[in-house]
Amino acid sequence: MKIAVCIKRVPVMEVKFAITADGSRYEETGLKYDINDFDLWAIEAALQLKEKAAAGSVHVVCLGPNAAQEQIRKAMAMGADSGVLLESDVRTYDGLTVARALAAELSDGGYDLILFGRVAIDSMNQMTGPMVAELLDLPVVTNVFKLDINGATGRAERVLEGASEVVEFPLPAVLTIDDGLNKERLPSLKGIMAAKKKPLDVKPANLDAPQVTVRSMALPAERSAGRIVGEGAAAVPELVRLLQTEAKVL
Repeated sequence: MKIAVCIKRVPVMEVKFAITADGSRYEETGLKYDINDFDLWAIEAALQLKEKAAAGSVHVVCLGPNAAQEQIRKAMAMGADSGVLLESDVRTYDGLTVARALAAELSDGGYDLILFGRVAIDSMNQMTGPMVAELLDLPVVTNVFKLDINGATGRAERVLEGASEVVEFPLPAVLTIDDGLNKERLPSLKGIMAAKKKPLDVKPANLDAPQVTVRSMALPAERSAGRIVGEGAAAVPELVRLLQTEAKVL
């Protein structure tokens, strides 16, 4: 089984963000980057399928700046066999532009499965995987938290609001992986050393003119300080009144 996993280089979220002076993007100075969390789970899903079959290969594709080679090498240290960087310093917010570039790279790869994380934690759009599936004319199953592949057929359980759905699909297919499927493995020292010798192809990304642009960004307003309205049961009436009149949540 030949599996492609599309990953995204995203900022580590446990930092304080700042907006550039023109308000068009977040300030990159001082940020650290890693593989998108959901994409890590997609990598793990691909590696487990390869190990279960005791055959096949896992290939990582990333669209991003030259520095994204670090994230591809991490995926290879986890166990992926090779990587491709579609290099671009343009930060695009147009999911279709990204999907077209990825689909062009994936179209002739002969992949049985193409995996994405369900969502990128920096944009939260959830659109790239389904768009790539449409462009490649492949079946797509989103929000997958259980997965089994048997020959040329797959069976996935996907998350719905308050429920789940079981879907059977033919291969090749595109899947987006949710956070319930697995926990990613940590790269071992042996894996890190092996990753240095695995093939990583860097090529320019072929990006269409974006149809979506960000005009401005703003940080959320600072939260007001909390206050104590009393103690014990005697404070309940005042708390309810404030929740109704000030917080307006009741």
